[in-house]
Amino acid sequence: MTASLGDPDVGRDMAHKATPAEKGLLHYIGLAVSGALLVLVLGLGALVIVIPALTGGTALTVLTQSMEPRLPPGTLIVIRPTAIDDIKIGDVVTYQIKSGQPAVVSHRVVSRSVDTTGRTTFTTKGDNNDLPDAGPVQKAQIRGTLWYSIPWLGYLNNLVGGQGRSFLVPGIAVVLFIYAGYMIASSVASSRKKKRTVGERAE
Repeated sequence: MTASLGDPDVGRDMAHKATPAEKGLLHYIGLAVSGALLVLVLGLGALVIVIPALTGGTALTVLTQSMEPRLPPGTLIVIRPTAIDDIKIGDVVTYQIKSGQPAVVSHRVVSRSVDTTGRTTFTTKGDNNDLPDAGPVQKAQIRGTLWYSIPWLGYLNNLVGGQGRSFLVPGIAVVLFIYAGYMIASSVASSRKKKRTVGERAE
């Protein structure tokens, strides 16, 4: 049997064959986007929640301009406990402004001193400040040193405080995981349907 391109049956067959392919492409694009978002959220969750929790680190938000340009306001920093003997000039330390109180500041060590009793103190300074911080920083004040930082994420860290922070990223990840699973299932079902249609036509 022969048919011309103008034959309406041929046109319908060509349109019918094109539709599954187009639908499959959209599914794959959606799957790729969902997968990328899932990896991004899980990665951020690991950097902000999992890694600090496993290593005893703490996630904090830069609020002032004292450490610009490297650590501008809104930057999320993760600090980790560091032995006093391992803190050296050039490190960024986070310390309590007043010993025993929650308010902290993160500035760079510009000098280190050891007195006759063996007590070590540090002089710190913000990268964007003209003068060093007033008063030496004692061992009891230091909470840790800068481990890594993530630009802008600190704003989210501030918006979601308390226990809600521990549920936000995992919650988003679960939603994206479910969506990605739906996209995979839809793609598999579409592919199987397409194969059955092709097999029926071949018969």
